[in-house]
Amino acid sequence: MTGTETAGRVVRYTVEDGFATLTLDSPHNRNAISSALVTQLLDGFERAATDPDVRGVVLTHTGNTFCAGADLKEAVDADPAAAADIRTQWMVRLLRSILELPKPVVARVDGNVRAGGMGLLAACDIAIAGRGSSFALTEARLGLAPFVISLTLLPRIAPRAAGRYFLTGEKFDAGTAAEIGLITQAADDPAAAVAALLAELRLGSPQGLAESKRLTTAPVLAEFARSADELAQRSGRFFGTPEVIEGMTAFLQRRPPRWAAGAPPAEPGTAAGTVAPPGSTDSAGRVPDPGSAE
Repeated sequence: MTGTETAGRVVRYTVEDGFATLTLDSPHNRNAISSALVTQLLDGFERAATDPDVRGVVLTHTGNTFCAGADLKEAVDADPAAAADIRTQWMVRLLRSILELPKPVVARVDGNVRAGGMGLLAACDIAIAGRGSSFALTEARLGLAPFVISLTLLPRIAPRAAGRYFLTGEKFDAGTAAEIGLITQAADDPAAAVAALLAELRLGSPQGLAESKRLTTAPVLAEFARSADELAQRSGRFFGTPEVIEGMTAFLQRRPPRWAAGAPPAEPGTAAGTVAPPGSTDSAGRVPDPGSAE
């Protein structure tokens, strides 16, 4: 992987009181999953795994967004489908690394979580979110689906809730996220809630924690072995299709896509046959919110 963010770190690694903290610190793209972020996260998880003084990992963030999903602004390949295939392989590696880490991973969230960031959150063993946090799976609104991240989301989320939020793309709050099983707890003070959990985890032996985690992640890893490659291929094939072109172009042009109920017809020559490239922003220079995918 070759990162475009070589000027600095986008993931900070610190160790305190027996726990490593990995902090997503890439505010310019709302902590989107770029090549640099993936590389540094994988390195951080490996460091934590091999450090006998580290009992577990806290995954957190700076800014008001935990993770916005894949960094569509990063031009890793001229072919959108090939670039999407690379990104989905990154996501498979990242999710698997969290699940296979023989130490507990605790997510501390106090902000927005979107698309691929939802899969990252669901891969963590314990997840605490501030009550002001918000969550959404907006892929369907772009002509996509949460292919790879379904591997970690579906074992967590209640089936009826998965059916609703996978399909509608609507935003929901931390209270709802706790009710449906996406997070462990909605907290007024997520930092204090995580500190209390870490005190409890320190009471477990390293061996006991590792083996207990293996019991909880074994079914998910088995599904990875069965389905990850096929889901990654499906995800890659969808980028560059007419509906994805229309969905992303419509968002960047601040209009409804043509399939939305009551949407006006697209102006000739604006969306059909053209695509806003992954590096595009809207007229205000913002990276699209639903444009971040898994």
